[in-house]
Amino acid sequence: MRATPSARSSYIVRESHWGFMSGKNTEAPNFIGVDLSGATLRAALLTNDGAIIERREAPMERDNLVEQITRIVTDLRDISPNIKSIGIGIPGLVNRQTDRVIVSTDLPTVVRGNIHSEIMEATGIRAELENDANAAAYGEYKVGAGHGSRHMFYVTLGAGIGGAIIIDGKLWLGASGFAGEFGHITIDAEGIQCSCGNMGCLETVASAANIVRRTNERLSRDATSSLSKLSMSKDFTVADIAREARNGDDFALLMIERTGKYIGAAVASVINLLNIERIVIGGTIMQAGDLILNPIIREAGRRAFQPCFEATQIVAAALGADAVSIGVAMLARDAAQNVTA
Repeated sequence: MRATPSARSSYIVRESHWGFMSGKNTEAPNFIGVDLSGATLRAALLTNDGAIIERREAPMERDNLVEQITRIVTDLRDISPNIKSIGIGIPGLVNRQTDRVIVSTDLPTVVRGNIHSEIMEATGIRAELENDANAAAYGEYKVGAGHGSRHMFYVTLGAGIGGAIIIDGKLWLGASGFAGEFGHITIDAEGIQCSCGNMGCLETVASAANIVRRTNERLSRDATSSLSKLSMSKDFTVADIAREARNGDDFALLMIERTGKYIGAAVASVINLLNIERIVIGGTIMQAGDLILNPIIREAGRRAFQPCFEATQIVAAALGADAVSIGVAMLARDAAQNVTA
């Protein structure tokens, strides 16, 4: 199953479809998902079925997050007063048992404080915290490219590399809530040091910054690479590499394909270990589309135990930038339902 634009758009519901333009629906329960995983805070107001009613985006106020989230919740509450719960997706390790953020290099203030209790106190609404990769996985599982499967592994490729495991319809979090650290599978035991302290993690070769690093290194030592449009700019990004690859630049295509091979090798390990039904791959690096997805599939097929590989679908994610906000809202919905059941 391949995700298509038409499949993605079917989950976006315009405001007027639900009658919010002519009057507030005070009976239907709604949920808010907040995504803190980038430089931009993204929030979405969702129906009980996971359809987006309204979105909000704003530059992240890293030292003022509780107040910023409270303002956005208040704004969305004016559209739908019946907000049952709020979900917050955080880039870091979240212990769901204690509702505390254990590690977050991007948002150290949420580690020092207690964002969970502060948001509930400020808004008066039940709140749930979750790792951003877990949240995106849940969104894809419920209403995206993982819909219809029972066992799913999710990969997000961006500034960092994350993963999440869904077994028999439920997120599998591990003993302390930290399962799915896909980016720290060792790919090259003699490679460079990762931020985690290990040597040669997948993240050291396939995260956005490291794809750019590898590309710059190749450009500096390979005279033939001067033919690439990338050599004309010293400040290119992974999005530029993906764009030039889509435009047919041979060098950009080479770097994307090699990155796909690294990821495919790690994917093969997941297939061998879990005999998983479906692997969904998302994140900003997937802007390259099939140019990176196909090398991932080929390399996974070359390295994985064949009966396991043949039982696995590897597909592109469907929800794009909405994945975390949709997923964490759905997690908040299900947690609230479990409490009242």
